[in-house]
Amino acid sequence: MKAMNIAILGCGTVGGGVAQIVLELQESLKERASTSICLKKIVELEPAKASERFSIPLSYFCGNGSNLTPAEANQHIDDIIASSEIDLVIETIGGKSDFVHDLCLRVINSGKHLVTANKALLAERGKDIFEAAEKMNVKIGFEAAVCGSIPIIKTIKESFTGDKVLSVSGIMNGTSNYILTQMQGEKLEFDQALKLAQQNGYAEADPSLDINGGDARHKLLLLIKLAFGIDVVKDELPVIGIENITKEDIDFADEIDARIKLICYAKKINGDIYATVRPMLVKNSNFLSEVSGATNAVRVNNKYSGVQILIGKGAGSTETAMSIVSDIVFIARYGDKIQNLPVKKEYNFADAREFVFPYLITFHTGNVPGTTGFIATAIGSQQINIETVSHNRHAGEKAMFSVATMPCTLRQIENAIEAIKKERPEMLMSEPKIMPILY
Repeated sequence: MKAMNIAILGCGTVGGGVAQIVLELQESLKERASTSICLKKIVELEPAKASERFSIPLSYFCGNGSNLTPAEANQHIDDIIASSEIDLVIETIGGKSDFVHDLCLRVINSGKHLVTANKALLAERGKDIFEAAEKMNVKIGFEAAVCGSIPIIKTIKESFTGDKVLSVSGIMNGTSNYILTQMQGEKLEFDQALKLAQQNGYAEADPSLDINGGDARHKLLLLIKLAFGIDVVKDELPVIGIENITKEDIDFADEIDARIKLICYAKKINGDIYATVRPMLVKNSNFLSEVSGATNAVRVNNKYSGVQILIGKGAGSTETAMSIVSDIVFIARYGDKIQNLPVKKEYNFADAREFVFPYLITFHTGNVPGTTGFIATAIGSQQINIETVSHNRHAGEKAMFSVATMPCTLRQIENAIEAIKKERPEMLMSEPKIMPILY
C-alpha cells in the first residue's frame, strides 16, 4: 500500500507532540496503519526552538531550519497544498480566523485529508468544511478537538454504531474543574483558585474561554453533531460559566451531598434535543462528582448498553497529539470507509428552560421573619415540590438560604421568582442563583 505522507502546519505544543510521536513510533505505526506514515514537511516560524523542545531534526522543517517570516511560511503552506506528494495535512495553528478557516478549505479542496484539534473552528465554522470534505471525498480527523486524549469521537462514531445514544454529559474543561476542585477541597474563593490554576499551568493568562463555558460549549456542539446528527448554532446553546461560584455555593452543595461541576449536558427526548453548559450540583452518588483536578470525563447513556464513562486528560502536548496520530493511522488504514459525520436528522433543538431537572435555588434576602415561608409558598404555587430547605446563614441585616426542588422546569422557577419580585420587590437582595442537580 502507498505510504501516507503527511505535513504539519504549526509546531507548537500540539504540532510538536505529533511530530515527536510519528518519528518515535514509525515502525509501530506502520504495523497499525498497514502502511508507512512518513513525515515530510513542517511549517514553523521558529523551527530551532521546536527542534530543541521536541527533539525533531531540523531537516523536517521548511526553510532548512531557518526562522521564517509569515510571508515565507505562507509560501511553504501554498507549496504543501499544491504538492501531489502530500496526502494528509495536520492543522495545529489554532483559532477560528478567516486565515485558518480558508486554509482548511484549501487543504480539503486540494484533495488532501485534514486532521485538526481546532474545536472552535469546527464548532462555529465547520459546516462548509465538512461539506467540502464530503464533496472531495476526503476525511477529517478531529478526535483531539474534544477532551484531548479521551477517544470520545471514535467511541460515538464507531463503537456505538450498534446502539442509540440517549444522552451525553460530562466534565469537558479541565481548567474549570481544577478551580472548582480547589474551591471544594481547600475552601478557596474563586479568585484564589483561579490564581493557583494559573500558577500551576492549568489556566491561561486570559482564562475567559475556560471559566465562562465557551470552551466547553465548543466541545458539546461537536458531540451533539455526532451523537444526534443535528447542527446547533453556537448562540442557541445556553451557557453559564463558573466565575460567579462562591464558597457559600460550595457549602450549600455539601449540605445536599453534592459537588459543583461545570457540566456539558445534552439529551434526546422523542424528537427534541435539550442541551446546556452550566454549573450543576452533581450528587456524590454520580461518578462525575469524583472527577477532580484538571481531568475530563464523558458519560454516555445508551438505549441498549446503558451508561459508559470515559475519563482521562483533556489537554497537554502528548495527550492531544496522541489523538491526532490515532486519526492519521485510522485514515491511512481505512480511508474512504470512514464517515466524517452521521446523516443529519430532523430533531428540534428545544428550549432548555423546558428541560426537567431538580434544582437548587439560592436566595439572598433581608433578615426578616417569614421570608423563607413566603418564598417556599411562591415556589409551591408554580406546582413545584420542595425537597429540602437549607439552614439560614445570617450576616447582620442579610440572610442567605437555598431551596432544593423536586424535578421541574427552569421556566417554573423563573415564574416563581417573578411572582416574588412582583409581590415583595424589596425581599430579594440580588438575583437568585439557580443550578440543576444531577443525580
